[in-house]
Amino acid sequence: MEEAKEILKDNRIEDISWLCSLSESELDFLISIKMLVLQRAKVIGHEDLAEKFDLKTLRAIGFILMEHLKGQLSVSGVPDQSQFSALNGSNLLDSSLEKVLSIDDIMASICCERRKKPGKRSRPKADSRPKKKL
Repeated sequence: MEEAKEILKDNRIEDISWLCSLSESELDFLISIKMLVLQRAKVIGHEDLAEKFDLKTLRAIGFILMEHLKGQLSVSGVPDQSQFSALNGSNLLDSSLEKVLSIDDIMASICCERRKKPGKRSRPKADSRPKKKL
């Protein structure tokens, strides 16, 4: 149960489940937004604002930005409709709460991902003996 509290912290299980469903590029997008918020808060001298910028807020901003992009594409008259289908397939636009994972599934997913990532390998020490020339 302690691990579950550590994973959820102050976030809703729906938001964590949604986060687990994102692709790598979608996660990169959200990380970039978070970094921008941290940078701007620091510049204006309000780091405390960045602390209040939680996953729920990040999810809402990602959704709004993707909807704005869809609107801009439709207004611009882009003839290629495949771009819309790619946007519609984005999990950033998924606002439904139907696909919520259980805490056990989330923990299994996170623990599995931790095991897949290779650990740091120690580099072999350089051989101090002079190499033979051929």
